[in-house]
Amino acid sequence: MSKPSKDQMLYMYRKMIEIRQFEEAAGTLYQSGQLPGFLHLYIGEEATAVGVCVHLQDEDYITSTHRGHGHLIAKGGRRDRMMAELFARTTGYCKGKGGSMHIADKETGILGANGVVGAGIPLAAGAALSAKLRGTQQVAVSFFGDGATNQGIFHETLNLAAVWELPVVFVCENNRFGMGTPQSEHQRIEDIAVRAPSYDIPGVTVDGNDVLKVYAAADEAVTRAREGGGPTLLNCDTYRFRGHHIGDPGTSYRDREEVQEQERQRDPIRRLTEVLTEEEGVSEDELSAIEAELAKELESALEFAKNSPEPLPEDALNDLYAGSIQP
Repeated sequence: MSKPSKDQMLYMYRKMIEIRQFEEAAGTLYQSGQLPGFLHLYIGEEATAVGVCVHLQDEDYITSTHRGHGHLIAKGGRRDRMMAELFARTTGYCKGKGGSMHIADKETGILGANGVVGAGIPLAAGAALSAKLRGTQQVAVSFFGDGATNQGIFHETLNLAAVWELPVVFVCENNRFGMGTPQSEHQRIEDIAVRAPSYDIPGVTVDGNDVLKVYAAADEAVTRAREGGGPTLLNCDTYRFRGHHIGDPGTSYRDREEVQEQERQRDPIRRLTEVLTEEEGVSEDELSAIEAELAKELESALEFAKNSPEPLPEDALNDLYAGSIQP
């Protein structure tokens, strides 16, 4: 199993803290009535986004989901512009028009979070096809949940990507519930990776809450794609520590004790902290300093968002087309 260096581990620690801080702040803001729209938190799943995206270059692509903040930050999204988007301000990535579920930034290869289940899967394949036709070594990664693997577009896209040997990695974030429906109630299979052999591509299941294991599995999958070996399906066994959305207590379909046990045993940040302190000689003071630095950056991001202007009514019809439309 490939192992990251100490510096890479510290980088991944920083990214997971960035995500956790952002999500906790967003949840607080939403509950206090300061954010419009819907909010789906990524708390507990940080290891999957970070363990995969650490292998991606700036020009590589990702597609995301309604629970996309973690993916965007892991790929290089700025927290100030993301927060401005959540506040529906003009300095946001989509000028305040996309909100939490539809942030996109072509400059960093973020082809969009998406409120439609499974909709990012074919977009990633399209980006991968573009890269192959242009002869680049770009890779596309699509993040999606277990529920999306029941969608027809999942099967159609994996089949086409396999036939055309596209440089794409399909990452299923199996947090065990499709909204409030346990996986066992919507699928006969337990391991989603077993669907990969149907398309003659590798299927790998990994502990999605262990960033080092995700790192190793993603290293192989991304390298395979970049070198022309075709797609891989990664099934990351993870768990969200919050409800499906911010207004969902999550108690109707899972026991509170289950959630508490997951938080105690499988918090991805705590697990990496133990490796850094016990095996890599990093002090708790060093990690605390990183957290404090990032918390200060987040405060600046919040001020940036709150002080940014709101869109004007006449902005509603702007950005509807890629280019100018002549009368």
